[in-house]
Amino acid sequence: MSFFVLFLCSTLAITWWAAKRTKTSDDFFAAGGSIGPLQNGVALAGDFVAAAGFLGISGLVSLVGFDGLIYAIGGVIGWPVMLFLFGEPLRNLGKYSFGDVLAYRLNSPRIRIVTGITTLGITICYLVMQMVGAGDLVHLLFGMDYDVAIWIIGAFMLVYVIFGGMLATTWVQIVKAVLMSFAALVMTYLSLRLFQYDPLTLFSTAAARQGPSVLVPGRLISNPLDAISVSLALALGVASLPHVLMRFFTVPDGRAARRSLVYATTIISIFLMLTFILGFAAMELVGKQAISGMDRGGNMAIPLLAEKLGGPSFLGFICAVSFATILAVVSGLAITGATTVSHDLFDAVLRKGRSSQKQIMLVARLATVALALVAVILGLVLRGQNVAFLVGLATSVAAAANFPAIFLAIYWKRYTVAGAVWGMLVGLFSSLIFIYFSPTIQVDVLKHSSAMLSLRNPAIVCVPLSFVVSVIASLLTQREDAAERYEQIEKRILLGAGEA
Repeated sequence: MSFFVLFLCSTLAITWWAAKRTKTSDDFFAAGGSIGPLQNGVALAGDFVAAAGFLGISGLVSLVGFDGLIYAIGGVIGWPVMLFLFGEPLRNLGKYSFGDVLAYRLNSPRIRIVTGITTLGITICYLVMQMVGAGDLVHLLFGMDYDVAIWIIGAFMLVYVIFGGMLATTWVQIVKAVLMSFAALVMTYLSLRLFQYDPLTLFSTAAARQGPSVLVPGRLISNPLDAISVSLALALGVASLPHVLMRFFTVPDGRAARRSLVYATTIISIFLMLTFILGFAAMELVGKQAISGMDRGGNMAIPLLAEKLGGPSFLGFICAVSFATILAVVSGLAITGATTVSHDLFDAVLRKGRSSQKQIMLVARLATVALALVAVILGLVLRGQNVAFLVGLATSVAAAANFPAIFLAIYWKRYTVAGAVWGMLVGLFSSLIFIYFSPTIQVDVLKHSSAMLSLRNPAIVCVPLSFVVSVIASLLTQREDAAERYEQIEKRILLGAGEA
């Protein structure tokens, strides 16, 4: 309990400090572009090293073994993709959001409506996943009813975002990322100490007790197409998640964005390999039956392992760190959604850029409240789902809706507004339809005996479909000035605003 109180007091102090420095929409949405590359890199790592990594991936590994690594590897691959393809060009093109990038590249404010729809859809999917993990944590530590815990988390999210904006969210994210990395290192050390400090000894012990199948793929994902689809969704989806892309606009320039990604990739790669070890440690030291008995999705494997290794005090510390993780990420997601509603839709589309700072900030805060309510309601509906599995679905939507649009906007001179609109909408809605008719929703959530589709993750179908639709629509709606427009901004895309 004391760890929770200490963390909450610290983050509220950060929010109070940030609130005094958050005066304009630029401060609220992008921290005034004042975040340094190391700070932003740690915050970027914190955006991904959240409930999905610490709780979800380790939980999957503890229940099924090797297959949980698919979620770790897929997530890691997304960061080099972002580093080499997107980081610097996005910062050079945009101001606050993904919508800025496409609107500037395609010279059309109408595109903001579509980017707003896709951003809100992806943000809500990712937000719900974090809420599920947070509700389970509070329920475990305090015995509090899951439903009550979800409402409390939503309330804290509102405080961080409404008062502190991006500056508070970034520093809460940094504090949480440092604490979580420290916690993972300590737990890995304590776990391996029981196995002669050798991960191979841990793996061989698990294989001896649980059977050799825990060290080979096929227990969680037996269909090769599903395995490819999950990996594709994570690799391309992570590289195009709206709340991650938004962090590129908090640094001073494109070079700082690139350096941020180097730091983030390093931290994330190390951390996710630690979670794989911790998943096997939980399998051995806690037991699959105890883990699934506490939460059928396996999300509580790490807290239960912490209690086994260090008793109630260490459990309290790990739960507080995990809770910090989720609060930081949901705050970042809420800011992303609020930016989309207030900056992209309200100011740029409805008001044609004529809104006052006061109006933009008011709409942003109202949007934050609405997003919190949606996240709470869906968090209650999806109780018990594994958070790593849910993030796989969220990233599949991002991969299909956003990745083709970002890639083509930066690298294809014949890309048009129609190509962007149709490609993104097809990517978004095809993903949602595939997910709804998949076993994930029909069998796991709605408890039907079977599903219309056998594919659990739609990325392998929806990403190529989005690319094809984007290209065809662009070729059918070519404008004479499309290539000339691209050539005019090509230097800005690659070298920065000063070269445009």
